Amino acid sequence: MRKNSHFSGQPLYGQVIKLLDKSKILAYSRENGGERYTKRFNCWIHLVVMLYAVILRFDSLREITSSLLAETRKLAHLGITFKIGRSTLADANKRRPEAIFEAIYRDLYGTYRHVLSSDSRSDKTPKWMKRLQIIDSTTITLFSNLLFKGVGRHPKIGKKKGGIKVHTVIHANEGVPSDIKFTSAATNDSFMLKPSTLCKGDIVAMDRAYIDYEKFQQLTERGVIYVTKLKKSLKYTVLEDMMYQTKDGLMEVRIQVVEFTKQLKGGETIRHKARIITHVNVEKHKLIPLLTNDMDSDPDEIIEIYRKRWEIELLFKQMKQNFPLKYFYGESANAIKIQIWVTLIANLLLMVMQKGLKRRWSFSGLATMVRITLMYYVDFYSLFNNPEKEWEIILSEASGAPPIPSLFD
Repeated sequence: MRKNSHFSGQPLYGQVIKLLDKSKILAYSRENGGERYTKRFNCWIHLVVMLYAVILRFDSLREITSSLLAETRKLAHLGITFKIGRSTLADANKRRPEAIFEAIYRDLYGTYRHVLSSDSRSDKTPKWMKRLQIIDSTTITLFSNLLFKGVGRHPKIGKKKGGIKVHTVIHANEGVPSDIKFTSAATNDSFMLKPSTLCKGDIVAMDRAYIDYEKFQQLTERGVIYVTKLKKSLKYTVLEDMMYQTKDGLMEVRIQVVEFTKQLKGGETIRHKARIITHVNVEKHKLIPLLTNDMDSDPDEIIEIYRKRWEIELLFKQMKQNFPLKYFYGESANAIKIQIWVTLIANLLLMVMQKGLKRRWSFSGLATMVRITLMYYVDFYSLFNNPEKEWEIILSEASGAPPIPSLFD
């Protein structure tokens, strides 16, 4: 039988983990005390097993260890040369510090961010895209309130649900988190907005949970532009008010220059000047008021910047739909955080591989195909650039056309 035209000498998973640096991973582990009392199950093998589980969307330790038994021969080529039990993996998730996996993610982000960033030289890419950062958070529900203070209650038994909130910053032209913090679901988002970490010329898009006059004034003084949605309850003084209409006499956009006043605890009074740009959302049939400290840019540009905030919502959706974040492989806070960090690593690795393809794939389609072929001996770029190639060969053989020469025949 002829070999598959996409044949490779190693499983597709081996090509995924080639993007990782084993020596760096073990170094991070030693620095953070992750190699103490370890005989064989070091941090490299721990990460390889967890990535394997996350990409294949396993829901339990039993599924992971059973699959490892079935793939023993293939996994031996990846450095896993001994049987891994549930207790071994559970103990590692509980004891090995999650800070190691955070360091691995941050190193990978620093290594591959230039690959992930979209081409800013394209005529279609706005000039401000490279400077835009987006801040938001997503809550991962846990049906236990012991580790992280919860949000709401279990729909069946009425017990209060726990939740871990993942606070995230992304650069709009990269699409992966550049900064991440974990808190309980009850924590307010506003702490993640840090004017001191931003530079002159940066643009920040966020939702109204981050509104803070004092921080907004600091951003203005540092030359940083912010764009957010206006809260209805905010009190301000209107200094200027202009409205632009369509040819039909309907409101197109309203621009107000306003001033906010806030009394600080020390007695100091902050006066913050900003613009409110109200535009019509035709699809939702309602007015959307945006708040910004940019007093000069065209209103359409401010509206487009805020629309780009949706990129971070798409990232959260992408991760929750394609990776297992409903079931966790451990009950400790450390185990939960490790699984989230490994999910972030898997997401980044697949996005890096996606960038290397000539053929366009949706992330969901790519993740599904990788999951199906993860332990197949196929070349990733050959298969994903031309997945129909095998069918074309079969059809040409069936029609009597001369077969395509192959070195493996």
